[in-house]
Amino acid sequence: MNLASWVVGLSLIVLTIAVHSTAVVMMAFGMEHRIRARLEKHTLDPQRAIPIVIGTIGFVAVVLAVVHGLEGVLWASAYRLLGAFDSFADASVYSLGTMITLDIPGLVLPSRLRMISALEAVNGVMLFGISTAFLFAVMQSCISSLVRRR
Repeated sequence: MNLASWVVGLSLIVLTIAVHSTAVVMMAFGMEHRIRARLEKHTLDPQRAIPIVIGTIGFVAVVLAVVHGLEGVLWASAYRLLGAFDSFADASVYSLGTMITLDIPGLVLPSRLRMISALEAVNGVMLFGISTAFLFAVMQSCISSLVRRR
């Protein structure tokens, strides 16, 4: 067992979970009053409410995709610093593939770094779980705001 790989991998997990949580909390605070107030207006008809809901969900999805990309870049940077890949492009493709537990043919880590890759896959599952839960919460909040108007 390579203790250094565990330290690097777990440190990156803590960092990316902190980045992800920050993004989710900032979106939640930023949207809470603004979106709910727009949806709960008594004069808001369905033709106006539906685009607000779709736009909100789309906005959240795009921001989360960008955040996932940035987190992949953090992992890719670690792979480059550790000498795992010759190019940042290869490190990025490998990182994003690992984050979604997809094997990328032709890109293989040295055996000393494979534990880091396994930990990134675990991290990816956690990050996508947080994103899924947040998207669901946003949809649930929007729908319940619409239902309360009736």
